[in-house]
Amino acid sequence: QVQLVESGGGLVQPGGSLRLSCTASANIFRIYTMNWYRQIPGDQRELVASLIGGSMINYADFVQGRFTISRDNSKNIFYLQMNDLTPEDTAVYYCNAHHSNNHVTPPVNLDFWGQGTQVTVSS
Repeated sequence: QVQLVESGGGLVQPGGSLRLSCTASANIFRIYTMNWYRQIPGDQRELVASLIGGSMINYADFVQGRFTISRDNSKNIFYLQMNDLTPEDTAVYYCNAHHSNNHVTPPVNLDFWGQGTQVTVSS
C-alpha cells in the first residue's frame, strides 16, 4: 500500500506561481509512474504531467512551458511547479502513483491517489 499526501495548493492571482508537493510513504519513483492530475467539478480528471521510470517526463499540451515536475528521492517527494497560472488552471490537483505489469500472473495493475489539493487562480 502506497500513501500519497499532497500539499501546496491555495489561492493565487493570474500570472502567479504555486508549487505542489506529493509526499510518498516509500521510495517508489523508479517503480511507479508518478502523475499529476487535475479535476474541475463536473469534468473528468485530466492528466497534467508524468514522471516515468524516475526520469522520463511528459506534459499535457496545455501546460507546456509553464509547469515543471521534479522529485526529491531522499525525501520521497514529487513536485509540480506551476508558473504563469491562469483561471483555467483552477482545479483540484491530485497526485497518482501507477504501476502495471502484464508479464506476471496474475497481471498487476495498481493505482494510488492522494486526497487532492485545491488550486484557485483568481484576481
